[in-house]
Amino acid sequence: MGGSRNKPFPDLAARVGAFVADRCVGDAPICVGLSGGCDSVLLLALLGRLGWPAGLSAIHVHHGLSPHADAWAQFCHDYCRQLGIPLTVVRVSVDRSSGCGVEAAARDARYAAFAAHLPAACNLLLAQHRGDQAETVLFNLLRGSGVAGAAGMREQRAWQGRRILRPLLGVPRAEIEACARELGLHWVEDESNADTGFSRNFLRHRVLPEIACRFPGAEAALARAADNFREAADLLDELAAADWQAVAVGDHACLAGLRTLTMARLKNLLRWRLQMLGWQVPVADRLTEFARQLLSAAPDRHPELSLPAGRMRLSRGRLAWLPKE
Repeated sequence: MGGSRNKPFPDLAARVGAFVADRCVGDAPICVGLSGGCDSVLLLALLGRLGWPAGLSAIHVHHGLSPHADAWAQFCHDYCRQLGIPLTVVRVSVDRSSGCGVEAAARDARYAAFAAHLPAACNLLLAQHRGDQAETVLFNLLRGSGVAGAAGMREQRAWQGRRILRPLLGVPRAEIEACARELGLHWVEDESNADTGFSRNFLRHRVLPEIACRFPGAEAALARAADNFREAADLLDELAAADWQAVAVGDHACLAGLRTLTMARLKNLLRWRLQMLGWQVPVADRLTEFARQLLSAAPDRHPELSLPAGRMRLSRGRLAWLPKE
C-alpha cells in the first residue's frame, strides 16, 4: 500500500485504462484536448501507453490570449512528435466583446474549434480533475444555477454526434502532479491561472483554500455533491421525457397537455426540450414568465420567447420551437 502511494503511476494508469475500455468501444477514434498543462500532458501520456486500436490523436486550441501562446503550441507539437501522436493545432479568435467574459468566450471558441475539426463519432477526452469539478460546482451555485448546474461536469456526455469523456474527473490535482513527476514529464504553466481577477481563479486560490482550512474534505465533498445533483438532474430529465411523450404532437407540444402540468414540471419540460435541441436555456426569470403566459394565455394570445437559436411560440393550441433561418 505504501509503495502505491509513493508510486501513483501504476494505479492511475490502470484506472484511466479501465475508464477508456468501459466507455470507448468500436472503432471510434480518441482525441485528447491538449492545452500543454500538467493535466492534459499526463492524460495523453497515459493514453499513449495504453494503445488504442482506432487511433489516438490530440488537438490544441491556440486562443492567442497570452504572449506565450505560440510557445505553448510549439511545446504541444514537440511533445506529440516525441510520442508519435498526430496533433491538430487550431487558431481561434476569442470575442472579448461578447459580454459573457473572457473565460466563457474562450470556452465557446474552444468548443467551436472542436466541433469544426474533430471527426464525427469521435471520443473527445478532456483532462479536468476533481479540483476543477469542485470549482465548477461552487461557481455554478454562486451564480444561482439549478440542479443541472450544481451537477457540475459529467464524466461522459453526448455532444454534437461525439462523446466527451473526462477520465481524471475524480482524481485530485496532487495525484496528477505526482504521477507526472514520476514519469518525468514536462508541461507549460499558463500565467493567467494565477490571475484572481478571473472568477474561477479567485475560487481556486482564495475561496477554496479558506474553506479547506475549516472543512479539510471540502473538495471531495463538493465532488460528491455533484454526483448527488447529477442523479437528481437525471431523474428530472426522465420526468421531462415522460411528460414530452404525453404532450408531443410531432415536433410541437399540445397546449392542453402542457396545462395539465404543474408550473415546476412545465419549466422542467421546457428546459429539457431546449437542451435536446441544443438551444441555450434562458435565465430563470424569463423562463418562469413564459411558462406563466402559457398557463394563462387567452385563446387569442400567442406568447413567444426569443432566444439566440430561435423562438418558442404558441399558436393555435400548439407550442412550437422555430429555429432562426
